[in-house]
Amino acid sequence: MIRTVEDLRAARLAGVAKVAMREGKNEAEANIRKHVLICAGTGCTSSGSLALRDALNAELAAKGITNEIKVVATGCFGLCALGPVMVVYPEGTFYSMVKPEDVAEIVQSHLIDNVPVERLQFHEMTGDHHASKLHDMAFFKNQHRVALRNCGVVDPEDIDEYIARDGYAALAKALTEMTPDEVIQTVLDSGLRGRGGGGFPTGLKWKFASSNRGNVKKYVCCNADEGDPGAFMDRSILEGDPHAIIEAMAIAGYAIGADEGYVYVRAEYPIAIDRLQIAIDQAHEQGLLGENIFGTDFNFELKIRFGAGAFVCGEETALMTSIEGNRGEPRPRPPFPAVKGLFGQPTILNNVETYANIGQIILNGADWFRGMGTEKSKGTKVFAMGGKIVNTGLLEVPMGTTLREVIYDIGGGIPNGKAFKAVQTGGPSGGCIPASLIDTPIDYDNLVAMGCMMGSGGMIVMDEDNCMVDIAHFFLEFTVDESCGKCTPCRVGTRRLLELLEKIISGKGELEDLDRMEELCNYIKSASLCGLGQTAPNPVIATLKFFRDEYIAHIVDKKCPAGVCKQLLSFVIDQDKCIGCGKCAKNCPVDAIVKTDYIAPGHKLPSLTIDTAKCIKCGACMAGCKFNAISKS
Repeated sequence: MIRTVEDLRAARLAGVAKVAMREGKNEAEANIRKHVLICAGTGCTSSGSLALRDALNAELAAKGITNEIKVVATGCFGLCALGPVMVVYPEGTFYSMVKPEDVAEIVQSHLIDNVPVERLQFHEMTGDHHASKLHDMAFFKNQHRVALRNCGVVDPEDIDEYIARDGYAALAKALTEMTPDEVIQTVLDSGLRGRGGGGFPTGLKWKFASSNRGNVKKYVCCNADEGDPGAFMDRSILEGDPHAIIEAMAIAGYAIGADEGYVYVRAEYPIAIDRLQIAIDQAHEQGLLGENIFGTDFNFELKIRFGAGAFVCGEETALMTSIEGNRGEPRPRPPFPAVKGLFGQPTILNNVETYANIGQIILNGADWFRGMGTEKSKGTKVFAMGGKIVNTGLLEVPMGTTLREVIYDIGGGIPNGKAFKAVQTGGPSGGCIPASLIDTPIDYDNLVAMGCMMGSGGMIVMDEDNCMVDIAHFFLEFTVDESCGKCTPCRVGTRRLLELLEKIISGKGELEDLDRMEELCNYIKSASLCGLGQTAPNPVIATLKFFRDEYIAHIVDKKCPAGVCKQLLSFVIDQDKCIGCGKCAKNCPVDAIVKTDYIAPGHKLPSLTIDTAKCIKCGACMAGCKFNAISKS
């Protein structure tokens, strides 16, 4: 039980040995020669990392060395596409795509004979040499981790490891050395802005809710709903470092005068939920939640509420309505939640990543945090990078880092020699940034100036094979499905906008439709009730701005330049290349491929042709042809 600051210091000293080897320090646990860290985040777990952990423990037991090797299941390392990931310390050897059948070789060769298994190491090419150790890899070297500082480093189910890395020291400092107003001022001075999308100053939000401390019931809420397609930042932080969120929410409660908090997390995140509940229980057992924390008169309780996957519940008032047990629909503002929020009481709501920065700001000071980032966007930002990129995964960089640095230095560039075309930031609420702006520094204001937004941090990379009209259609279709239907501009306006897009990708569009779309976008943005509707047109606005030529090609030429929109495609067999083998005909699900009377020079069988009236443009014929006789246009 930790009752005082001295108790916390003693707990930290006792736990340092647990993590020292991973930090390159010498205070290692007695008899432990190596730490083997296995990613147990959602991505690696789905690839079988827990079976890998069990196989490793069994093999260590069979070799009689369980007392020499420490196996730790951690959160996400970041390189999600390479799972299951395993890192061996103190060397930092990075293994990827490890299978249970590889375990015996790793144990004997690396853990016993000290010879790393070359074939299982991830070899990243950096300059003139290969990097196979975590600290040498460009993916990690070019990041600056604050919110992700513990992810992939600590056991998220062991509070001792969190405490060993200065966990709960910020809460102790706030409660015993700072007044609530000093805490708020530190957050204000740091320049931290909300990482959930809008970028509102976090300290200012706290200040608005801080009046009448002790006289009015208040709440602290955490938005862990994270509904953007391709986004997994908040989930990964909860899975890899849940105590950081608990500590930050307690600090926020002290700052505004709240004694109760809620974490609203989507039910599709079972690992995050389980680890968060374990962390809450551990914090209670240690006296870090509950009554009289650190011997003060501050009390704080934390509860979890599940979301059912409605995208609109990422909006703050809809989220609070859902916590109250009602259908998740947004409420008009004002009054804002800082005045009238959860259960009609003053409430602050921040997302997971925002809270993940709080402890470090309190410990290191506002100037430390302000030293990172740009003039108006301080600190770092976590991104979930996916799509057409070599290194799919989770990363954190200082605000102001350029897209080029993120995509090429960290992301490894575009696979298969393809050209970078655009990146979608902010999910359905964001916009597409074209290749011509790849050297733009990433921060709130630069993205807004381009008609995009930071959003929560989803980043979908696209190459030359992507159709930007189709991309706009994809995100708008998602928004239409997720609209709560409460206000007409969003419910009806987005549906009409989607119909215009469908008209264009089917080859029936008119140039006048572009003007209609722009007018409709402006109406939806200005008249919708909540942020979902107000930002829903952004993908359409951005693609019209930067890729208008593709819209014109769909309308005037009746062609999709990227060859994606099926209704504008046609598949053609080059009869001089066709050998008449018939494989394409066998692959065709609608019997649209028939023989001709033509036999190409040098061939023995009649070539084939496609009956365009029957063709459903599925592409199965082209995918199965070994002779490149079939093309699309």
